[in-house]
Amino acid sequence: MYGLNVGRYHHFPEIKTKGMQALPNICLFTSELSHYSIKKGVAWMGMGLDCVKTVPCDTRGRMIPKKLEEMVIQSKEEGFTPFLVNATSGTTVAGAFDPLDAIADIAEKHNLWMHVDACWGGGLLFSDQQRHKLNGVHRSDSVAWNAHKLLGAPLQCCVFLTKHKDLLRRAHSANAQYLFQQDKFYDVSYDTGDMSIQCGRKVDVLKLWMMWKAKGSSGFAADVNHLLSLADYFTQKIKTIEGFRMVYPEPECTNICFWYIPKEFRSQEAYSDEWWKRLAKVAPLIKERMIMKGSMMVGYNPEGSKVNFFRVLLSNTRLRQKDCDFMIAEIQRLGEDIPY
Repeated sequence: MYGLNVGRYHHFPEIKTKGMQALPNICLFTSELSHYSIKKGVAWMGMGLDCVKTVPCDTRGRMIPKKLEEMVIQSKEEGFTPFLVNATSGTTVAGAFDPLDAIADIAEKHNLWMHVDACWGGGLLFSDQQRHKLNGVHRSDSVAWNAHKLLGAPLQCCVFLTKHKDLLRRAHSANAQYLFQQDKFYDVSYDTGDMSIQCGRKVDVLKLWMMWKAKGSSGFAADVNHLLSLADYFTQKIKTIEGFRMVYPEPECTNICFWYIPKEFRSQEAYSDEWWKRLAKVAPLIKERMIMKGSMMVGYNPEGSKVNFFRVLLSNTRLRQKDCDFMIAEIQRLGEDIPY
């Protein structure tokens, strides 16, 4: 929501004093698989869900730049004033990374604020093996990153960055004299209180600062590379076991998405409409069994036309290969006897 608000203020500073009635018919763009917070944000900010234009993704879950530009041009022809594009680095389900450089080209061409939701995938910047997936992030206007996700900081620990100096203060400040005096004996530029949405809050950034001091960038790199290695181990192992089928061939982050197909399902006419309808009930049932047993917690969800599948997210750096082995074996144990 910070990215949406400062992006809107950047284009339309009158929003702060005159409200939405002073603005043209604005719209923004985000991928069809982006985080739901975009829709929640525009609803809270009074822009309305109709201003959100969802851009199609490729088969791997990445925004298609060509479609983005076509939709920007079409929106202008329809009387909209496009002002922002939200790119995702690490989608919630597939862990997909939108092509930032290509999106930045379009944003610059059409004068769009470019926000990058790197809340999940931003940690890959520490990995010399995978940071290329965020190539172009430096061209964005703002970035959101959650250290409590891939880096494992305690909840909650979020970072918002923008290259536009003083914009957060101008967009968010209320200049309460009883709190934010400008004549203090220290440098008041370090006081970010009037730049945030809420007033009273914890010093959450201290968690990231302490972790960084303790581990260093090399320590973060080792943690991220370890998790990526585990995701690859998990993926390669289930590819060799009967009953498991990948939703996406390889993980782009540490998201491993797969179906478990019980034994009785394997002897049926696979991939018919009825077969998929029945398979959609398997993951919820296995999830119920694992909760009742208390063995582990693994999420499931559908996505588009894909019926319910398991989504394993690896973010705990203490996990080892034996833990992956247990998860795989437990899903087999809990799901093998499910009747067709």
